[in-house]
Amino acid sequence: MSLPKTLADEVAKNLVMTGRLIDEDPELAYRYSRVALRLASRVAAVREAAGIAAYMTSRYTEALSELRAARRMTGSAEHWAVMADCERGLGRPERALQMAGAPEVKELDKAAQIELRIVAAGARRDMGQLDAAVVTLQVPELNAQGGKEWTARLRYAYADALFAVGREDEARDWFARAADADADGSTGAAERLAELDGLEFVDAYDPELDDEEEPAEAVRRRSGRDETADEAASVVIEAEDDEGDDDASASFEAAADAGEADIDVFADDDLDDDDDLPPSITIRDGD
Repeated sequence: MSLPKTLADEVAKNLVMTGRLIDEDPELAYRYSRVALRLASRVAAVREAAGIAAYMTSRYTEALSELRAARRMTGSAEHWAVMADCERGLGRPERALQMAGAPEVKELDKAAQIELRIVAAGARRDMGQLDAAVVTLQVPELNAQGGKEWTARLRYAYADALFAVGREDEARDWFARAADADADGSTGAAERLAELDGLEFVDAYDPELDDEEEPAEAVRRRSGRDETADEAASVVIEAEDDEGDDDASASFEAAADAGEADIDVFADDDLDDDDDLPPSITIRDGD
């Protein structure tokens, strides 16, 4: 409203692009925000967008400057947690903790308060206060029902804090609970959980493979293994048809019980079309 219509439209276009790209391409979003800032530095929404884009690209000094300017213009503490995290990014965790205890916290909604608590726990860890970081995150909201937008992040932070102090069994439980609440996989909780369980995700698709190459061979090649490798490192079981001499299922169970490192199960070319077996199965870490 404070800008001429033509200028307002140009600023709005750059703000829209900043918003669209902030997660997908933060650096490009930052450049759009700088264009808007050059055109309308006295508009609070522009300073706010520039601050968030700077934060997402780790330009913490610039982010603090822009978000403080936006706060002066609007009087809102909406981005207080982001500003506190900028202090952490600048190597000043003690300032982040001071902000976590400031009167402005009372102005924040629940989501912003949770984010600030996560930042405070991170500041404790920055200062080597690992147990204090765990205590900081022990809040009733950990058990919130209904899938709030901050639930997964809070649970992930708590699980990570537990892991840092060596409480791995509890950490695994909370990583699992974070994964349950993380519908879009933004926290990476599922990957951390798999890592703790000793699982390895293998992408069997390789666009460079020839069309004739067998899937099982593709998996072996991608994992860097050779068919002539030491049998102690890899056991290969061929599943034959019903008249074959080998019982693939029994052999597999025996090999798994032996605790072999890598086991590949793949269907033999002689299998009938009606046999209900996948073309290849890869099991890692003897599971």
